[in-house]
Amino acid sequence: MASTAERYGWAVLMGILIVFAIPWFLWGDSRVAFGLPLWLWWHIGWMIVASVVFWVFTKRAWGIWIVNTAGESP
Repeated sequence: MASTAERYGWAVLMGILIVFAIPWFLWGDSRVAFGLPLWLWWHIGWMIVASVVFWVFTKRAWGIWIVNTAGESP
């Protein structure tokens, strides 16, 4: 089961993923890379990072905040 520090670490990491899901710093930017807008590349990269983070989360910490350390529902 995940320690308290790991629980808060996952919460911070998920918060960071949510904050950067929308590239607000690229609004109004018309630059293009390899034929696609830069903001679209941001989303492609973000989806890859989010997928890896969620996969690691399912392997290491699935169930935190749902099941307590004794394995019972809160």
